Amino acid sequence: MPLQTPRYTAQATMASPLGDIRLACTAAGLAGAWFTDGQTDDPGPFPGVPVVPQDTTLQQAAEQFDRYWQGKLTAFDLPLDPQGTPFQVAVWRALLEIPFGATLSYGDIAARIGQPKAYQAVGMAVGANPLIVIVPCHRIIGRDARLTGFSSGLPRKIDLLRREGLTISGDVVAQPDQLQATLFGREEAAP
Repeated sequence: MPLQTPRYTAQATMASPLGDIRLACTAAGLAGAWFTDGQTDDPGPFPGVPVVPQDTTLQQAAEQFDRYWQGKLTAFDLPLDPQGTPFQVAVWRALLEIPFGATLSYGDIAARIGQPKAYQAVGMAVGANPLIVIVPCHRIIGRDARLTGFSSGLPRKIDLLRREGLTISGDVVAQPDQLQATLFGREEAAP
């Protein structure tokens, strides 16, 4: 059964250092945040959905994004209403548990949601994340600490990771400490 289109109640566009971001909300919370420059995750404007920048949820999101860009916010605190399959929602919830400045692999997330062999499906769910930056899919890297794709473009992923204090050399993300290993129950240190 296909997913129903979310019942967006308002939309707005905000400026960011990495390009404009389209925000959309439902009555239950923020349902989408996408860069608007035609990357694969940009759904385009939503016909029939009012542009209401003063909507409380959209204003909260814009204010928190501003604080994130200024380096004053490490975790968003918004009512969220992402629309997806139960599997996708489970993956997105696991992504929310990755702290600022930490990274995990697709396999780590698969294990975290109790489906250790589903790392490819996790990759698909990560790519379908409708809440860019807020649900931190940019914090997913390869098991070998190499950068992986990002629906909003690899340069943005690199910028986001660097904003969070990570060092990138070539296509490898330096692991700052044992946080990744201890946070998600792995006994070995991250490579």
